[in-house]
Amino acid sequence: MRVDPSKLLFAETHEWVAVESVGGNRVATIGISPFAVEQLTDLVYIELPKVGAKATAGKEFGEVESVKAVSALYSPVDGEIVAVNDALADSLEVLGTDAYGQGWMIKVKLSDEAALSKLMDLAAYEKQCGESH
Repeated sequence: MRVDPSKLLFAETHEWVAVESVGGNRVATIGISPFAVEQLTDLVYIELPKVGAKATAGKEFGEVESVKAVSALYSPVDGEIVAVNDALADSLEVLGTDAYGQGWMIKVKLSDEAALSKLMDLAAYEKQCGESH
């Protein structure tokens, strides 16, 4: 599954969100943008939450470590974590090569969709990234 970035929503903290309906629930797939991976450079470790944990918009759900820094991963949405991409721990390069596909991190069953209105579309996100150089 590879997601078209133009159909995603983005947080200021570089996480992307793809929302779909699954079995009557709204589920958000979350990852980090190629821009963020590029800024971090050589990734060495990722810590992700367990299935069943709560995700809260604006709060940390994990962290990614590169040779130069440890960066928190922030949930752009509220809900329950229903899937975690445990394969990333052994293949961090996927975040750089397929950020919008196999590089997804967590899936969250949304408890409230209000946080989605605070996210940016691709054009606004790219503008933010352009301004942060």
